Amino acid sequence: MTSPLCSLVIRAYNEEKHIGRLLEGIMQQTVRDCEIILVDSGSTDATVSIARRYPVQVVHIAPQEFTFGRSLNLGIQHARGEFIVMASAHVYPVYPDWLERLLAPFADPQVALTYGKQRGDHRTKFSEHQIFARWFPETTNLRQQHPFCNNANAAIRRALWEQHPYDETLTGLEDLAWAQWAIAQGYVLAYVAEAEIVHVHEETPRKVLNRYRREAMAFKRIYPEARFSLWDFVRLSTANIASDLYHAARQGGLWRNLGSIFWFRLMQFWGTYRGYRTAQAPLTDHLRQTFYYPRSLRREPSRAREGVEPIRYE
Repeated sequence: MTSPLCSLVIRAYNEEKHIGRLLEGIMQQTVRDCEIILVDSGSTDATVSIARRYPVQVVHIAPQEFTFGRSLNLGIQHARGEFIVMASAHVYPVYPDWLERLLAPFADPQVALTYGKQRGDHRTKFSEHQIFARWFPETTNLRQQHPFCNNANAAIRRALWEQHPYDETLTGLEDLAWAQWAIAQGYVLAYVAEAEIVHVHEETPRKVLNRYRREAMAFKRIYPEARFSLWDFVRLSTANIASDLYHAARQGGLWRNLGSIFWFRLMQFWGTYRGYRTAQAPLTDHLRQTFYYPRSLRREPSRAREGVEPIRYE
């Protein structure tokens, strides 16, 4: 059996609301030579039955054995492609050339990892829209030399993963740790703004707190010298709330988003503070700016792709 160009690994747990749209979007991609592997960690809803309507290989991992790195390693072990594409089960591609664009930078042998733009939809909290705009700009960077990336929409070279699998002990940010290793080996990352997906988060305040707490614990493992004090919680919460209020007012949505802006940012940074207190995490200036500081007040409007029709989902 010939190996496909790429293998797409999807991690899922109770994603019946979203998995169908992602798989539908994959079916409409210009890249056809791609196998799909779903790593399910004990879903109790219709996630797996929906996935089986498509050409998907389902791999199971017990919930008690799950970590983000372990589930990825398991999926990649079953993959045959030269390149490994990773997508969260609650994302879906905007354009039919998503995979094509995400894989194109691998023509440069020095590129170890690529990752694409993420945006929210109508269910996304306003503050998370601002985070997406901050983390995933409109401008492509094909020779990125810092380790920020995100495995909700990314691809790596399988040959490099064989040298260095994902860290299975981290509570999150296994993508950042892997990218840090790749850069230390002399490789670069590529950010591709044209490889755009919609990332759906429908989270309660408690889930937001837990997500950022878990990621802060992992960040401390990766960067043991970093600190996040109670003063950092106060000033960064204040700065980001003020920035969000400014952008919401400019977009005419201040009153509609007022409540969620306050609780989201407070949970984000309280979770970060608690995560740092739980583990022991120097932050480079770039990573500190990327992860914690608010979006610039300068407005950078989202750009529609010219000459490429978006996928029309039912």
